Amino acid sequence: MIAPDINPVELKVFLNHIYELKKGVRQMVLYTTNRKYEAFAVRRLKSQRIRFVIQPVDEERINLFFGKPECIDAIRMMVNRPLNLLTPEEDFILGAMLGYDICAQCKRYCDRKIRRRCLAES
Repeated sequence: MIAPDINPVELKVFLNHIYELKKGVRQMVLYTTNRKYEAFAVRRLKSQRIRFVIQPVDEERINLFFGKPECIDAIRMMVNRPLNLLTPEEDFILGAMLGYDICAQCKRYCDRKIRRRCLAES
C-alpha cells in the first residue's frame, strides 16, 4: 500500500528501475529523488532484497544508488563526496557502471581531463 503523501506518478521511474534491475536489464541504478520519498524507496528496496546506498544531494534531494551487491560495494568505496567532485576517472567508472554509452563516457572523460588541465595551468 502506498502512503497518502506518496504520488505514484512521481515514483513510476523508480519502480521501473526496480523492474529492469530484477529482469537483468540493468546492474545498477542511480535515481535522484525528493527526500520525502526516501522512506518509501528504502522500504521497497529492502522488501525486494536490493542493496542500496543513499547520498544526500541537498536539503531536498537524495541520490539513491541501488543494484547488484558488487556494484554497490564499489559505490560505497568510490562515491564519498558529491558527484560533481569525482575525478574524471571516477566519473568515467561510474558512468560505465550505470550502463551509459561508452563512447559518450570517453568524450566526457577527455573533456573533463582537458578542462582540469586548463584550470591547473591558469
